[in-house]
Amino acid sequence: MHIGGEWVDSDDRYELISPATEEVFATAAKGGTGHADAAVAAASRAFEEGTWRNTPPLERAAVLDRVIAAVTARMDEFTEIGVRECGFPQRLSQAICVGFPLAHMQHYADLTRTYAWERPGPVTGMVLSTQLVRREPIGVCVGIVPWNFPLIIAVWKTFPALAAGNSVVLKVDEKTPVAALEMAAILRDAGLPAGAFNVVTGDGETVGAHLVRHPDVRKVSFTGSTAVGRQVMRDASDTIKKVTLELGGKGPNIVLDDADLDAAVDGSIYAFLLHAGQACESGTRLLLPSSLHDEFVERLTARLKTLKVGDPFDPATDIGPVMSAVQRDRILGYIESGKQEGATVAHGGGTPQGPGYEKGFWVEPTVFTGVRNDMCIAREEIFGPVLSVISYDSVDEAVKIANDTEYGLSAGVWSQDVPRALEVAGRLQAGSVWINDWHNISQHMPFGGFKQSGVGRELGADALDDFTEQKAITIDLTGRVDRRAYGLVLGTPPNA
Repeated sequence: MHIGGEWVDSDDRYELISPATEEVFATAAKGGTGHADAAVAAASRAFEEGTWRNTPPLERAAVLDRVIAAVTARMDEFTEIGVRECGFPQRLSQAICVGFPLAHMQHYADLTRTYAWERPGPVTGMVLSTQLVRREPIGVCVGIVPWNFPLIIAVWKTFPALAAGNSVVLKVDEKTPVAALEMAAILRDAGLPAGAFNVVTGDGETVGAHLVRHPDVRKVSFTGSTAVGRQVMRDASDTIKKVTLELGGKGPNIVLDDADLDAAVDGSIYAFLLHAGQACESGTRLLLPSSLHDEFVERLTARLKTLKVGDPFDPATDIGPVMSAVQRDRILGYIESGKQEGATVAHGGGTPQGPGYEKGFWVEPTVFTGVRNDMCIAREEIFGPVLSVISYDSVDEAVKIANDTEYGLSAGVWSQDVPRALEVAGRLQAGSVWINDWHNISQHMPFGGFKQSGVGRELGADALDDFTEQKAITIDLTGRVDRRAYGLVLGTPPNA
């Protein structure tokens, strides 16, 4: 772990297992609540000392620039970390574990330079005064990062917090700590003061929960399941912490009857199969007009047969393994549930067989047809390569089905008539709606969910708002006691 600018070990270990081979490729320290307390104490000291929070924004941005340069110089290494830790196919790892994080890092560095840290108010009032509003750092910010996209989500938790002058404690998932620990070393070498950024490991139920409840933590940013997000919100409420929650999803992907089918078929596969479906904003419910249903499913399953599932180090591989045996068995349980509820397996439905699949955590890309929106596979987040196809007869019915969920993270619309697609998009209850695309998470656009998919937003032009507090300062301009409002309480002095 990295605490107070130092590497800190522990007596216990995690074994890090390759999802593709089940081989132990590294070990990592297993932290406990004592390490969490030490990290918060280090972050608190750094914040109180004020070296980082009082560093001018342009200088903070320069530190972030040096981090960007260092990660760029190690692209191949971070790509390999993604393949080994997460099972990303190699070309996907290069994008998800290097390309996107770098773009988002640069966005936060640029925001640090341009953000309105202070803005003037008007000259106002019955009592002549002027005002200004300052954006100031909150204090100790905790980021809790899941295993599916460990580096890019670590960037979302870390860079805006540091850009705003806060101190950070990052709690990484025990299965994927390597990239964040490498980033700790890079931040230190780039000139970040000791204690401003700390990385701890540990089980979520103990270390993560302890950090959320810690009285010296002022902000928690959590990405994970909706069930855990509810508990984070409850625990954070005891000390009225600011929270950002990016939680689960069950993205509806609506194909309209005038869609470009070639693009929509490939896009719908991309929507549910990126990282073997292990993305909260995946398009896992495919809504097809009855008139196109059979043709679309035929095209989709034919295209799936061309994809290579296998060794993530093979450049030809399209789909890698899922993260763990627990994850694999959970997904297979949902597939069995879909069969029992009466849905039809149009493709996949099990684990791939043959050479290369003897070890590793594999699930076939699986497509169900004949799905009703009240089925378990259509309502619960499976977090795997499983697609539920639902037929509809009118656009109004499609919108009703799409919104009939506790989630509201992502949605998509496919149409060659953009104004028509925009009209449908405006009716969808989702934080991100993609038209003729999916997974296009731009650093310039806010990302987060409606309903039980979360609270707050990451990325976008306002990304630093949730990591700052507003302070209103009012300056009297009268220069005289008798022109202020004191007479509302204080009577005329006896000798006046």
